[in-house]
Amino acid sequence: MLPIHTSRWRLLGAVGILAVLAFVPGCETIEPDGPARAAMQQAIQAEQPGDYFVGRRMYKQDYKMWGWIREPGKPWKSAKLVMLNEQTKLAPDRAGGKLGTDNNCEYRLTGRFTGEMVYEPASDKFYPEFILTGCEVLSTDPARIYETKRQEKPEVRVLNPPI
Repeated sequence: MLPIHTSRWRLLGAVGILAVLAFVPGCETIEPDGPARAAMQQAIQAEQPGDYFVGRRMYKQDYKMWGWIREPGKPWKSAKLVMLNEQTKLAPDRAGGKLGTDNNCEYRLTGRFTGEMVYEPASDKFYPEFILTGCEVLSTDPARIYETKRQEKPEVRVLNPPI
């Protein structure tokens, strides 16, 4: 059993430490892309409904899927990773003869989902088929839609969905 005076000092010491901690600011995680992401969310909510889609090119050296496509006004987390059917119109990078040069660009797309699923061998998965009939560049430097910036790199084999 500890003497009474030792217990008092320990109690006073604990109270002192708690008092000091009350005045020390806590750690706060600040997302560097926070303002850009907030602006992006507002822009998405303001999108006019219509017969078009919004696409984000995700070029990966080892995969053949095109990127993410969502409906106007819907968040990126609702987007589908698609295989592009280019029988009607070539993807912008392929049409320019420079595969992958539009990585992470954002487009206004016209076309339709066929309802079919297309096999992509490198990922060993099936993805929805989208027939492209038209496209227009919306941004060559859009706000980040992935959890990490690393996913935007063509050599990184990460296929996590947008957040």
